[in-house]
Amino acid sequence: MDFKKFKAATVQTSPVFLNVEKTIAKAISFIKDAHENGAQLIAFPEVFVAGYPYWNWIMTPVQGSKWYEELYRNSVAITDASLAPLFQAAKEYKMQVVIGINERGDSYGEIYNTNLIIDAKGNLVGKHRKLVPTWAEKLTWTSGDGSSLKVYETAVGPIGTLACGENTNTLARFTLLAQGELIHIANYISLPVAPPDYDMAEAIKIRAAAHSFEGKLFTIVSCSTISQEIKDALRADVPNVDELLTRKNSAFSGFIGPNGALIGEPLIDEEGIIYAEIDLAKCIQPKQMHDILGHYNRFDIFDLRVNTAPMRKITFVDNHEEFNN
Repeated sequence: MDFKKFKAATVQTSPVFLNVEKTIAKAISFIKDAHENGAQLIAFPEVFVAGYPYWNWIMTPVQGSKWYEELYRNSVAITDASLAPLFQAAKEYKMQVVIGINERGDSYGEIYNTNLIIDAKGNLVGKHRKLVPTWAEKLTWTSGDGSSLKVYETAVGPIGTLACGENTNTLARFTLLAQGELIHIANYISLPVAPPDYDMAEAIKIRAAAHSFEGKLFTIVSCSTISQEIKDALRADVPNVDELLTRKNSAFSGFIGPNGALIGEPLIDEEGIIYAEIDLAKCIQPKQMHDILGHYNRFDIFDLRVNTAPMRKITFVDNHEEFNN
């Protein structure tokens, strides 16, 4: 049996705020750097293309309305030409890419927080829509459904992904584990507006370690940062934006092994790209101790059912019957 060994990269940076083309160009520059450093997989932050709705946290819904419109205008469909350079870069640099986007829906009030999984041939092999927008995010994003709660086979191994707070959802995580996930991509945004006693960086690490330890797999975390550009864009509506969106320990990116321990040094608040060697064979021995997908569970007692049907907005039914005399 072939147990994959490869080098992975994770990015901690900010998008070019509400600018799809420039953010894609920025992502490609990181993909090129990762390739030159021997990586085969790279993870990018939540909704990296092209920004997070911070206005939901620091403005009233009425104030934030114009910003929602701006975000919708800078959201993307997976068939948009603006994404083509990203797919081409994955192919050119032979890179597995997981990246967050604001995915445009069919209705003008429909944006999804979506992670794309792109293979090293430049093919979109899957996407995951965040199941439940967290807290103030409900003002912006539409909920995903179970059809995207999948693990995808790639050249480096089986990959699953969840966005930000849904990495707290035990049932969602188990659904991925049960499909053979060995590489988990957890992407986040920097959240300085959390309650005063909430350490965002520590919370991210705890969630990643819990998933890795429970499932005996590798978790790769990618988190965004808040650039001065983002704060300056919002300043006209919120004069004290620097105070509201500046706080230590708001971003964490790094690697967690199947024993739940950090691999190398993480990035906390700082921008950059870091690397780790991934050896999937290291998942074997921990699973001998606690394999919640096999010997260390009781599926005759526990029965988790997951609705993987795509959500339908409408069902047309024609029950009219014609009778011939």
